[in-house]
Amino acid sequence: MSVTPFLRAGAIAVAMAAALPAQAESAAEYPSRPIRIIVPYTPGAINDVLARRIAQRLSESLKQSVVVENKPGGGTVIGTEYVARADPDGYTLLQTAAAHSINPNLMSKLPYDTIKSFSFITLVGTSPYVMIATPNLPANTVPELVALAKSKPGTISYASTGNGGSAHLMGELLKDMAKIDLMHVPYKGLAQGLNDLSSGQVQLSFSTYTGAMNYLKPGRVKAIAVTGKERMSVLPDVPTIAETFPGYDASGWWGYVAPAGTPQPIVDKLNRELVKIVQSPDFKEQFKSEGVQMLGTTPGEFKAHVEREMEIWGKLVKKANIRMD
Repeated sequence: MSVTPFLRAGAIAVAMAAALPAQAESAAEYPSRPIRIIVPYTPGAINDVLARRIAQRLSESLKQSVVVENKPGGGTVIGTEYVARADPDGYTLLQTAAAHSINPNLMSKLPYDTIKSFSFITLVGTSPYVMIATPNLPANTVPELVALAKSKPGTISYASTGNGGSAHLMGELLKDMAKIDLMHVPYKGLAQGLNDLSSGQVQLSFSTYTGAMNYLKPGRVKAIAVTGKERMSVLPDVPTIAETFPGYDASGWWGYVAPAGTPQPIVDKLNRELVKIVQSPDFKEQFKSEGVQMLGTTPGEFKAHVEREMEIWGKLVKKANIRMD
């Protein structure tokens, strides 16, 4: 009988044993070259601002260059796929957002698996949206809006940044819970939608506080409610939708993932550094003024958060029969 299979098995075992110290050494020395943070959105908005501020702090703590690259398109799919296919070595990270948990419910074939293609690192922050209205809308509260919508079904329109986006789903959730008929008007960008909202061409929209504040402060739009469980510290007098419809809770969020297979010691190191950054008092205060609550979770907690969001939005997408453009 040939002993070749036994020799081969022994060689594999030796190779695996030899690889372990190398992996441990690489994790201990990490990072030894620049890290890239991929943002699957265009520059300028809160997604980009958050990534660049985190990159600066991460560069300081790791004593290595950390650069941000914007790869927008496909409803975040282009940038997300890029990271899913990157080497699992900790040098290509993705700052992902709520779209990560929404897309698998909207698209029948994603070029990656929302959970299995990634190593989860941490959920860094969350922020409710603000439901804003054109100034001349004859409703200033959620109950008044609902009464107006019921008296004129299908005539009140709300703007979003596209089918299946966060603002679209927040509007659909309100429609479902309030049993009202609103007309959805998708735009290709936030700026055009806000301009049309301020001029009265559409009546409502849902926006992050940072996206809306330049329109709120001069009175070009008015705030009706916020979408989270609790009121926002930057808008303490604006009630939550949940105060009228208990259980309404929809917030934007941001987190960090790496390609699946990234060595756990590297994931753990990134988790420690990112949590330290976002939980630092000055960083938290900086974003508090922009309506963002900094968190910092374990990898497992972040993964569980994404799975919960997938289930919640999946039910709504199916019920409302929402399809991507």
